[in-house]
Amino acid sequence: MIDWIAFDADDTLWKNEEYYIAGRDRFLEILQKYGLDTADIENYDQFEVGNIQYFGYGVMSFVLSMIEIGIEMTEERIHPSDIQKLIQLAKEMLSQEVEVFEGVSLLLEKLSAKFPLMLITKGDLLHQQRKFAASGLAQYFRAIEVVSDKSSAVYEGILNRYNIDPARFLMVGNSLRSDILPILELGGWAVHLANHPTWSHEDDPANQLDQEHYLEVEGISQVLDKLAEADLLSKQV
Repeated sequence: MIDWIAFDADDTLWKNEEYYIAGRDRFLEILQKYGLDTADIENYDQFEVGNIQYFGYGVMSFVLSMIEIGIEMTEERIHPSDIQKLIQLAKEMLSQEVEVFEGVSLLLEKLSAKFPLMLITKGDLLHQQRKFAASGLAQYFRAIEVVSDKSSAVYEGILNRYNIDPARFLMVGNSLRSDILPILELGGWAVHLANHPTWSHEDDPANQLDQEHYLEVEGISQVLDKLAEADLLSKQV
């Protein structure tokens, strides 16, 4: 049985990755003016990952990495007006309207009637709080945790603070690296949204999964049926 159910936010409850893809496309358009193309910046993701230790996750890290790689790849020829365009991109992404996936509100309404729900998301604190408030989903959650990273140690700290037994905890998310594997390592349950968009950095080999506690669905609308099928719902929802 399950005592608590937690949800990831970005690309689990609402759209996120598509805005980063659009941002990368705009960045490429800028660099094309300097004779660069996709092949020249094919290692952009690795560059951004390297900056996580300095800037963390989120829009600011994303755009600061763009500015840095733009300066480097153009050998400092990038014009201040193009850097200003990247700063404007950051502002647009930070103020982007929150678009909740279809079926999310209904699922949360049903689950929150029977279980305490928690939101566990990583990234910039102010931006994540702003998106959560704008999503219209706050009424369904008992707790919200914004973290700088999602490791088994971070999850363990959260569970300890709320006095939650990992074996009675379930996490729902789209990222194998951040939402699924750390929870399985702690002995908890995890539901992977396999068809939700995911940043390549968040992928992880499926052969590492604890199949006994691992559930997979195509989308958020299938979560309730999958939990019932696995006999994880203590009461009918």
